[in-house]
Amino acid sequence: MEKNIKYILWSIGAVLLILFFWWLMKDPTSQFAESIPGADNRGADSASVGPLVKIGENFQVFGTSSSNLKGTWTRFRGADYDNIVKNSVPLKNSWAGNDPEIKWSVELGEGHAGPAIYEGKVYVMDYDEAKREDALRCFSIEDGKELWRRSYNVSLKRNHGMSRTVPAVNADYILTIGPRCHVMCVKRETGDLVWGLDMVQQYQTEVPLWFTGQCPMIDGNKAILAPGGTSVMIAVDMATGKVLWETPNPGGIKMSHSSIMPWTLNGKKMYVYSAVGAVIGVSAEGADEGKILWQSTAWNHAVVAPAPVCFPDGKVFLTAGYGAGSMMIKVTPSGGEYKVEVLKQYLPKEGMACEQQTPVIWDGKMLAIEPKDAGPLRNQLICVDPSDVTKVIWTSGKDGRFGLGPYLIADNKMFVLSDDGTLTMIKPEGKKYIQLAQKKLFDGQDAWAPMALADGFLLLRDAKKMYCVKVN
Repeated sequence: MEKNIKYILWSIGAVLLILFFWWLMKDPTSQFAESIPGADNRGADSASVGPLVKIGENFQVFGTSSSNLKGTWTRFRGADYDNIVKNSVPLKNSWAGNDPEIKWSVELGEGHAGPAIYEGKVYVMDYDEAKREDALRCFSIEDGKELWRRSYNVSLKRNHGMSRTVPAVNADYILTIGPRCHVMCVKRETGDLVWGLDMVQQYQTEVPLWFTGQCPMIDGNKAILAPGGTSVMIAVDMATGKVLWETPNPGGIKMSHSSIMPWTLNGKKMYVYSAVGAVIGVSAEGADEGKILWQSTAWNHAVVAPAPVCFPDGKVFLTAGYGAGSMMIKVTPSGGEYKVEVLKQYLPKEGMACEQQTPVIWDGKMLAIEPKDAGPLRNQLICVDPSDVTKVIWTSGKDGRFGLGPYLIADNKMFVLSDDGTLTMIKPEGKKYIQLAQKKLFDGQDAWAPMALADGFLLLRDAKKMYCVKVN
């Protein structure tokens, strides 16, 4: 009996030993499917690879609207890329009673995508979780009614919001970038699809952490985009979708959350991009269009959201959050080439820095909201001398903290939105902080999206809702 038990135990041990060695030798990846660039159009919550995205395949019309309004906010940071409304209608200097009034609001999918405005219509990117659709939505600015929606199916898993970009619009077209780097061009008046481009599929773009934050650029008849991947920057014909030029990317620069800014230095027009891996200047005209004119890897951070601030004298201010601080560089033409010099690297507590929004230049001064890691100045609005961003002229003070909220300037007034839905109007002059009015408009959460203003209508949003506020 004892021998039989020993034999049974020995047999079980032998089987277990064989199974153990089989487990060690087995390839755990043998059942894995290869991920093909561009075919992975699925959320992290999906179990299998879905079909390629058919950009712009769905279209719905809900109504029509005519308007006599002529105001525009045509892109991220406005027509001149400076966050300043030019030729604004007169706006109120103070608020009392019900001022400023919320004219309408609309529910959106969770995100931080800001709107564009063109002659009475509002265009915003949105994500419908129930339908799993990226959507360009068109609203009437006067009453908030949705007029049409151009969408396409793509699976996303919420990652502190989905949509984060501002459309670019002109008289003929609207250009968008979705969370997974899908580019769509439609006709402005009708919403008809013109063309689409999947940057992951065509350029092996690496979708940034928290999805795409880069806002597209329309420059004349060209769409200017920065895929990273195999081409750091490209130009696409707006009318046809034909790729006009591609900038090679031997340095492996990756897409950031920052947006491309135009700059003219000594008569030479170029595009400046604060990427992950470097800051670059790409020729925007002439025989060398699309060529990298200069670059610097001295500015190299994993998360970059603010756009470069470019000055006429060749200086470029760069900033980011998460401990990056800021840097001022100087670009100098030299014998047909360009020299890049780092003038100063600033730590977050040493001078101006920003986590999400881009500083605005007003009356020779630079204004912005400090990041969370700025010490005593965290989340305060500050004004500095651009020649030395450690020279703080004024701050909003310890009781004037705005979180990571957006701002713009119109009619000699600066509007600042706090994370919690409080709107503040200040006088952005260069001597001291002057608050003109303040009102909590809504119970907001993560109200980070860029603002837009035209014809006295100020468009704001938090993570789940967009509001139209009358400020004139």
